[in-house]
Amino acid sequence: LKVSFVFVYLIIKKKDMTKGIKKHLKRLKAPRKWMLSKLGGIWAPNPKSGPHKKTDSFPLILVLRNKLKYALNTREVIQILNQRIVKVDGKIRTEKNYPAGIMDIISIEKTNENFRLLYDTLGRFILHRVEKNESLFKLCKVVKLIKGQKGIPYIVTHDGRTIRYPDPLVKINDSVLFDLSEKRIIDFVKFSIGALCLITGGRNAGRVGVVFFKEQHQGGSEIVRIKDAKGAEFATKLSNIFVIGKGRRSFVSLPRDKGVKYN
Repeated sequence: LKVSFVFVYLIIKKKDMTKGIKKHLKRLKAPRKWMLSKLGGIWAPNPKSGPHKKTDSFPLILVLRNKLKYALNTREVIQILNQRIVKVDGKIRTEKNYPAGIMDIISIEKTNENFRLLYDTLGRFILHRVEKNESLFKLCKVVKLIKGQKGIPYIVTHDGRTIRYPDPLVKINDSVLFDLSEKRIIDFVKFSIGALCLITGGRNAGRVGVVFFKEQHQGGSEIVRIKDAKGAEFATKLSNIFVIGKGRRSFVSLPRDKGVKYN
């Protein structure tokens, strides 16, 4: 009886113990936007902590191995990164699970290639090749507008940047054009009726269109109605909107389909 009591006590104590952070990610639980094959193995790369959320990020190992085919396995990816020739937004990155995200610039010095990470019209990550002059800047969505100590205003962008003393006209949901070399805001574009937007979430992720109506729902999400270049109309939540231009003019180049979804 005493032995059975000790055994039950140990089981209860084990259940109360915390397991800690999970360091692994199984392939079936990986985001679908990564496009990993189901039979390619048990495990998937687990993104490290960084500027983007785990579900909204794309690890560098998938860029080099799955997209660009510059490596056959993890060992070759590590050898490439240790040469310090891969940059994300102008900074050398050697971590294979570093989380790149939407609008990030990935540069490879040895091949003189520059890519911008975007979505296709099915919401999957793609590498859009850009020229050298376009790789010097990126668009950042404003997610917070706060006053810090001594009343200093600053904004927080979707990629974790904190920029002090922004233009007084910049508000939440606007986008700023950020110079990666000088670390400053070049220009900004307002979220308003007539703005050109990229959808970053939901079933319409990857589509591009012009905002023509905004609905205010009390106690719920704000709904934005958008019309693409083909004239098709669709709706999404305000949190899924990423402003990339005004009218039909985009601040960044887009893939071949221009964000138009063909059925």
